[in-house]
Amino acid sequence: MRKICLVLMLFLIVILTGCKSDNETPDPETGTPKPVNWIKPSHFPDPVYDMSKNPLTAEGVELGRFLFYDGILSRTNVIGCGTCHQQSAAFTHHGHELSHGVDDQLGTRNAPAIQNLAWSTSFFWDGGVHDLDFVPPSPIQNQVEMGETVSNVMVKLRNTPIKGAAVPVNYPQMFKAAFGSEEINTERMMKALSQFMLSMVSATSRYDYYVLGDASAITTQEKEGLVLFKQKCGSCHAGELFTDFSFRNNGITPNKINDQGRYAITLDEADRIKFKVPSLRNVGLTSPYMHDGRYYALSEVLDHYANDQNSSKTDSMYVSPTLDPVLMLAGQKRGIRLTAQEKLSIIAFLKTLNDEQFISDKRFSDPGVGTAL
Repeated sequence: MRKICLVLMLFLIVILTGCKSDNETPDPETGTPKPVNWIKPSHFPDPVYDMSKNPLTAEGVELGRFLFYDGILSRTNVIGCGTCHQQSAAFTHHGHELSHGVDDQLGTRNAPAIQNLAWSTSFFWDGGVHDLDFVPPSPIQNQVEMGETVSNVMVKLRNTPIKGAAVPVNYPQMFKAAFGSEEINTERMMKALSQFMLSMVSATSRYDYYVLGDASAITTQEKEGLVLFKQKCGSCHAGELFTDFSFRNNGITPNKINDQGRYAITLDEADRIKFKVPSLRNVGLTSPYMHDGRYYALSEVLDHYANDQNSSKTDSMYVSPTLDPVLMLAGQKRGIRLTAQEKLSIIAFLKTLNDEQFISDKRFSDPGVGTAL
């Protein structure tokens, strides 16, 4: 009976965190956008994003979903946000060290996961943006990623639907449904994209079932891995979001382009080669790893942190003035002491963070936009 109650409780959380409400059907008489009842998972902290300034509505979230997947945001009308942030890989670009942008150009960093962004205090590997609403202009105007201008995107959106498009979308009508008029401007586009991304909450992994009281949700080995993870990794990947949102130098050798990470934003010497600590939710689905995608397996990541080079792809830990103190153990070699068995247990635990419901939820899927020819 207890297990049935837990399952029912998790089912309720899925509904609530998925931003569903009983009144999401637009009112044909008033045209008033229908509020979405966004409720945080009970074991999560309070969100950082101020939703009072951008209340979620069914129409706003849906507009954001269409924009997220539409190549119209790029110069070539082919590359959308969803090109490099694919749902099946927890909205990363699985298998790609660096994502391909317009004209098949390679970027310089690995595409980070998109999930639980309501709790993020900064965005991108270097933390160059501190407000979710201001994230989209960066990839849109990056010459390698989308290669477009925001002003030109506005023009293209206003000129929809496009005659002959595979799936014509009338953006003026969608903006009217979401915001009350057909006016298309930068602020509305950014808020709609934020609404969609805010709805993308991942909190229904086996680990979540375990935290909420189902002791059978994870195995003995996975429980052992959880204990080890908290001891060995929890200082950086902390809390239920599995990140402390800090920027750290984790000892990986600088890559060919000598990416200096956070330093490029702050110009503070103390920030050289520091990158944002990523959340580890869905980490078993988001290979390859690190800011440049240099490691394809979790075992390689742990080999790096253990500094024992059991994998041909791991280098010895790179020692620099900004190397994180957690990795500078007095009187010992650099790194974190991990036995082979401990690594296996930690990897087993990390895979309990995979959220199959999240990556298969149709509310986050590609609507097959294809507005541009």
